[in-house]
Parts: sequence; structure tokens; C-alpha cells
Amino acid sequence: MKTCKQIASEWGLSERTINDLCKRNKIPGAVKPGKSWQIPDDATKPIDKRIVSGKYISHEKKVEKKPLPIGISDYVRAQSDYYYVDKTLLIREFLDRKSLVSLFTRPRRFGKTLNMDMLRVFFEISEIDTGVYFQDKAIWKCGGKYTQHQGKYPVIFLTFKDVKFDSWEATLDKIRGLLQAEFGRHSELMESGKTARYEKEYFARIMDGSATEVDLTSALENLSRMLAEHYGRAPIIIIDEYDTPIQEGYAKDFYDEITGFMRNFFSGAFKDNRNLSYGFLTGILRIAQESIFSGLNNLTVNSVMDEEYAGFFGFTYPEVHQMMEYYGVAGMEDELKAWYDGYLFGSEEIYNPWSVINYISKGCIPLAYWVNTGKNEVLEDVLRVATDDITERLYALLQGEMVIARIDENVLYRSLSEEPANIYSLLLVAGYLKAPKKELQADGTYLCEVMIPNREIAAVYKSEILAHLLQIGAITKTTANKVAESLYANDLQNLQQAIAEYMDKSISFYDSGAEGFYHGLILGLMALMDNQYKIKSNRESGKGRYDISLIPRNKKHPGIIMELKSETGLSEEAQEKLAAKALDQISHKQYDMEMQSDGVEKILKLGIAFSGKKVKIKSFPDL
Repeated sequence: MKTCKQIASEWGLSERTINDLCKRNKIPGAVKPGKSWQIPDDATKPIDKRIVSGKYISHEKKVEKKPLPIGISDYVRAQSDYYYVDKTLLIREFLDRKSLVSLFTRPRRFGKTLNMDMLRVFFEISEIDTGVYFQDKAIWKCGGKYTQHQGKYPVIFLTFKDVKFDSWEATLDKIRGLLQAEFGRHSELMESGKTARYEKEYFARIMDGSATEVDLTSALENLSRMLAEHYGRAPIIIIDEYDTPIQEGYAKDFYDEITGFMRNFFSGAFKDNRNLSYGFLTGILRIAQESIFSGLNNLTVNSVMDEEYAGFFGFTYPEVHQMMEYYGVAGMEDELKAWYDGYLFGSEEIYNPWSVINYISKGCIPLAYWVNTGKNEVLEDVLRVATDDITERLYALLQGEMVIARIDENVLYRSLSEEPANIYSLLLVAGYLKAPKKELQADGTYLCEVMIPNREIAAVYKSEILAHLLQIGAITKTTANKVAESLYANDLQNLQQAIAEYMDKSISFYDSGAEGFYHGLILGLMALMDNQYKIKSNRESGKGRYDISLIPRNKKHPGIIMELKSETGLSEEAQEKLAAKALDQISHKQYDMEMQSDGVEKILKLGIAFSGKKVKIKSFPDL
């Protein structure tokens, strides 16, 4: 046994420090039979985070947290340099099902491109051992039945996610460039003794950019044949975001050209192609009505409505929980859930991956990250053809209500003009709605209860719908804010002035004087108040149906009931009388009964009369 003084000399610490370590049981075997501590000869110096000066230092290596993969769709890079959510069991799921051609439809920014690149790296023949990128992943633990496929197939990989141009000519040039790059990845075919001369001549035309449109439509068919001849094994073809150029074609007036091209392009690749081992496609929409996949009876579609593959696109709760634990922000789970959870793929609850990683990387600040990644073209297109009934339903969704809708997964943009009710199908597959309840119908459609999935999507509904109804460009949100402030302050004169100001700047929209249009206008102006009020439209109360009611979420605010009237060519006196008639109708038909039953004590009634761009408002009580 040794004394504290001896140990202090050996360890380079003060005798007082050794005494203190003994008192705190930091030195195993130390005993105090009398006034002094006795320490075993073989005792080792404890790591107690102190030095002679008494200042704390860390003897533990600081664990460097991996960055989050914002915008990273390269699998090798994502899994090595960033925090990677392991989705490799997608490979096992696919190999078990053995579908010849699989189409995965999911909203944008839900990990489609990264997953497709993962499949490419796993299956593709390579000069280097790409198995090292999977040996610590879930798929490797599944055994040889699955790992025997690793690195065994030639792969053709194209992503159309950036094919977004204003003309068919520019779009075709971009596709020509993508094919040129992919053929270049397989330049070994030009040296192959198994590639015929005419095939090499075709290959050369693709590579030097001289290939015609007809040549390009046969590119996948020809390349797959050459690869199968060279390697003695049919390739895997992966097409990512296949419908992006088709959506652009619809928006930019070259829809017929792009659909005609894609029909031939995909037919050669996937229809009766004996030089195909497997095919994968991803996109937002299932485009079947235009016969893009005409006669393709080997296509298996996996959509947001299906149970298969449900957890492989987007993040599941366990994946999000583990990520938040890793970054030390588990206490923010409730907020993250309210903003970015709520999607349903099959019956699996899914978080938006793009928004989750942005939320964590930005210090847990809740913003609409996903909706800021694009122009929300889907919602813009929908609003252009929205009927009055659809507009009201969109407001009901914004209030957190469910709406009954028929969902047809084969719907296309240009079918909206024929049947505007198809907008719910587009909104669902694009990620703007979820379907908590669904019932499959005999015709293959679903009868669903749909609703907004989370606060992030509610934010974009509010901004986009408001912009549409206010005819953005004719007025700024300043006027809408003025309306809201006038109602809060019970300032009738300011309210009337704000509405008149809007109509004065938007006179071209009011030539018809249709009451339904004014109804939509007021609903739009009220949208800014949805945090303080629950907005209802055309609901039964008392002895009839009121036009608009604003039910306060906090009883300190008054309830508001509005009845709207419109006639063209009215004098100022006649318009005053029409406003008074609208106000009398509220009382006569007891439209306030619903609010009274909800315990709202103070109720403001507004009779509003429109005539062209002029507006008159009568109120009770008088403002």
C-alpha cells in the first residue's frame, strides 16, 4: 500500500487532490485505517476531469455530429458523409416481390431520387467493390439471398427532375444531353467485340449529339440490348421523376409533343423488352390516361394509397425519433410532429423528410420549408379551375375540417377543365392532402375523407388561396390586413373603404356583378383572420343559410355574420336599401342561432351590398 504523498508524486497531482479522490471513492481499494489514506500499489490514475490547477478539462473526445443531407441525392456520398436514414430494406422488399416494372408515385422531396440512386449503386456492375457501401446497412444483415444480387447487373439510370423548360425544343435538347451522358457511362460498348457495327454507329450519333428525335425514342431499347449482349445479363432500367417534363409540357403548351415522345421512349424500354431484368420509375402522378404506358401489362404501381413500400419514402416516427435523439433535440418532437407529420402512405404515418432535416439543421425553427422549394404549380393550376363549391371546400379544409372526395389516381392536369372535382386527386398525390379514411370503389377509384396533413401545408393553403382570390397583382395583402384590422376595431368606415379600394383596383373582375364572385372575394379577405376566427360559409342556421360567419376562437372577440347582396347599376340610395335588406335578413332568419348556441354573446351583423365596384355596408349594432 502507498500513501497519498507517494501517489501524488507518481501521478503528478497535489496531495490534497489525492485525498479528495479517496473521499469520493474515485480510487478503487483505497482505505483509511487511521488518519491517513492507504492506496493499493497497482492503483491507476482515475479520469476525474481535473488537473493541478483545479480547472476542468474534458478528457473525452467530442463526438462530431454528421451534417444532415439537405439536397443530397447521391447515395454513396449521403451514407458516408451525412446522417443517413437507412432505406436499404427497399431492396429486400423488391427482390421478394420481383415485379418486372415498378412505378413509385410520391410527392416531391420525399426521397425518390436518393432511393433510386441507392438501387443503382447496389445492383450495378462496377470495377470497384460497391458492397462496402452496404455492409453496415440493414440489407446486408438479410443474408446471401439478397446480397448475391449486389454488383451483378448493368444499369441504365436517368433522372428527369431537372427537365423543366419552356419549349419542346429545349426539352428535347435536355433529354438528348441526359442520354448522351448515360451512354457515356457505358463507353465500354464502343470497344466491345459483341457490339455490332450499326449499333456502334447509333451509339456514336447519341454521343456526338447528332441523333434525331426518332433515334432518341429508341435509346433505352437500343442501349439495353447492347448492354445485355456485352455482359450476358439484361440490365436494370431506372427512370427517376419521369413525369416532370410531362407536367412542364402541360403548363408550357407542348403536352402533345412530350407525351408522344414518352410513349415511344418507354414502350421500347419496358414493353415486351426481353433485354430487361427489372425496371423502376418514380414520379408524382400515375399518367395512364394518355397511354404513356400503353399496353404495359407488367407495370406494378405503388402509390400513396397502397400499403406496399409505404415506409420507404419519407421518414417514419422511429426514424425521426432516433434522428432527434442523435442531434439532442428530442424535446421538440411535438412541434415537429404538428408541422411536418400527418402524411399517410397506405396506413403508415409519414413525416416530410425535406422539412424534418431543414427544421433540425436550422435550429428547430418551424417554417414552411417544403413549400418553399418550388412554385406550388399544382395548387396554382387547381385554383384556376376551382368552382365556387370547390373554393368553399378548400376553406373548409383550411379550417381543419374533412371533406368527402372521390380520388382517381389516374387523373391528369388537363382533365381538370372537364371535371374540376378531380383537383382533390391531384392535391392528394402531390402531398397537399391526406386520406385518413378511404373506401375502394368497383371502378378502381376511392371514396375518401380528405384533410390537410399538417401546419406546414395549412400555411401554403392560406397564402396560395388568398393570393388566388385576391387576384394577386391587382392588390397587395396590405388591403386584406386593413380589412382584418377594421373588423377587430369595429371600424365600419375603414372596412368599407378597404373593400372599395380592392374593387377599385380590380374593376375588370366585377363587370358581371355575380354574387358568387363577391362571396369568394370576401372569403379571401377573411382568410387572414383564420387564426382568430373559424370561418364558415353557406351553412344552415336558424331559418335559412347565411353567407359567411366568423366564429371567434376566443370569446373576447365578437362573432360576425355577413349577408351579401349584389345588383348592377344601383344608385347610392338604392344600394343603401339593399344593404339594409341584407342586414334585416340576418335577424329575420335568425342566422345568429348557431353562434348563440356556441356561447358567443356579442355578435356583429353586417349587411353588405355590391354594385359593380361600389360597396355599402350596414351593421348591427351600429359601428
